[in-house]
Amino acid sequence: MSENTLILGLQWGDEGKGKIVDALSNDIHAVCRFQGGHNAGHTIKVNGEQTVLHLIPSGILHPNINCVIGNGVVLSLEALSKEINKLKDTGISFNNRFHISSGCCLILPTHIRIDQVRDKKESIGTTGRGIGPAYEDKIARRAIRFGDFENEDLLNDKLSKLVNYHNKVLDRMYDEEPIPVDSVIDEILSFKHLYDDYCNDTQDLLFNWVNEKKSILFEGAQGTLLDIDQGTYPFVTSSSTTAGGVSTGLGIGPKYIDKVIGITKAYTTRVGEGPFMTELFDEDGKMLAKKGHEFGATTGRPRRCGWLDLVALKKAVFTNSVTDLCLTKLDVLDGFKNISVCVDYKNNEPVYKIFDGWDDKTEGVTEYDDLTDNAKSYINFIENFVGCNITIVSTGPSRDQTITRES
Repeated sequence: MSENTLILGLQWGDEGKGKIVDALSNDIHAVCRFQGGHNAGHTIKVNGEQTVLHLIPSGILHPNINCVIGNGVVLSLEALSKEINKLKDTGISFNNRFHISSGCCLILPTHIRIDQVRDKKESIGTTGRGIGPAYEDKIARRAIRFGDFENEDLLNDKLSKLVNYHNKVLDRMYDEEPIPVDSVIDEILSFKHLYDDYCNDTQDLLFNWVNEKKSILFEGAQGTLLDIDQGTYPFVTSSSTTAGGVSTGLGIGPKYIDKVIGITKAYTTRVGEGPFMTELFDEDGKMLAKKGHEFGATTGRPRRCGWLDLVALKKAVFTNSVTDLCLTKLDVLDGFKNISVCVDYKNNEPVYKIFDGWDDKTEGVTEYDDLTDNAKSYINFIENFVGCNITIVSTGPSRDQTITRES
């Protein structure tokens, strides 16, 4: 029987979703991305080779899987082109299996400039890739969409009007030099081959796959705490990163999602500005960062590190109707004398429960019974606190360093 699965992050992103999507892709017909832009970064390690994907769904590494970028994604054509070419250079084929929604809104060079100059003043901590301004234009109903390539005269007219508007914002609000309209038009038109090769009615594809009982994997970017509505506003991204974003970002109803796998690290990290209740500024925090190689896959920025926040995790499980938990980077906790988890907040401070650490290595363990008793106690406490079973435990970056348990 076919089963459609949603995989999303339950923290501030960087939970290791790419590896899990890749590991579950063997028996999947299609992997679909539904929100965000090239501000996401999914790192996958297969046979010792590391691949970082920013726009293209992780399933592209499997030769028989269809990959979809849904209408909820904002699209940098330059970033997409570079990513496609890099993958093709490694022997990845895109023929008849990569599809981009005609409804994707485009990121223009002026979006990027506005994002960068604005963040210098507001210090939200964005990636500076034009994501927020592109979503603003989408909501304001003035965005350029991927399907607009169909009529080049109309596209030129829409681009001229939008870039002129952006240049007024740059000049009058930020005292920045305008970007020539012609240069933007030329840049966008230079990527028309992407439209010719990959534009599709992706909702129609999904409709057919559902009726044909094909198994579909929905791939989230960023994480629940960065959701525009449910996250730590205003220090959030500009899209719906939670389960509700699947329906709006792909045009598929919630009843077609059979399983929701929520990904959480065994500790917590955050990139950029904003509140972080369990952040550590001591040697434990430094050790987490060093052992976990905590640098952003997209920006290279160091991630802030702290203990696992079970209060936030429990809320994220509820928000997304999570049916199965995946705990990643358990091996990073190897060697800690004590490990803390936040179980409550009092006076804006975290209340911790402290666990004994473990000396035995969990790195590379593939059977749950082979884990140390202290690691099992840690996992069991998390399950009981949030009310959801941990059915996948990642014990290293490679595809085969994974424990799978029954629900």
